[in-house]
Amino acid sequence: MHARPPRAAIALALLGVAVAAYLTLVEVRVVEHGWDPLFGDGTDEVLHSSVSRALPFPDAALGLVAYAAEVVLGLTAAGDRWRRRPALPLCFDLVGLGLGLGVAAVALVLLQALVVRSWCTLCLCSAALSLSILALSRLRDARAALCAIRADRAAGRSWREALLGAS
Repeated sequence: MHARPPRAAIALALLGVAVAAYLTLVEVRVVEHGWDPLFGDGTDEVLHSSVSRALPFPDAALGLVAYAAEVVLGLTAAGDRWRRRPALPLCFDLVGLGLGLGVAAVALVLLQALVVRSWCTLCLCSAALSLSILALSRLRDARAALCAIRADRAAGRSWREALLGAS
């Protein structure tokens, strides 16, 4: 079994880093007005809304950190990392699940529609990137890692040894 995130997923995560970095700069007002070709002032309305101020730090920065983690974890995808270091692919796919499925992408789109009642083009692009990364990876890495962990546990290794892999 050979599993690794597709290069396209890593490229999309790099694009996500750029989008989230720009959105963070708009949110902290380094960039005065956010670029929004579809919704006029939508980016400013979303990034300066009560929803975006709910956290003690810019919420776009959380996306930046998550995309950067996807890039770093994706770049560690050499050969059989799912066997050697199962924690790495598990983390890659967990970050992808957090960005793409239930947590960030869908929740932020719903918040724009139902709470802020305004749309942000780049925010929607970021959500699409997150879902695309998850779709491309299809959790192959995590499935392979879980199989390796089960095999290690069946062979009598501890959870720690099975999760962290061979030293």
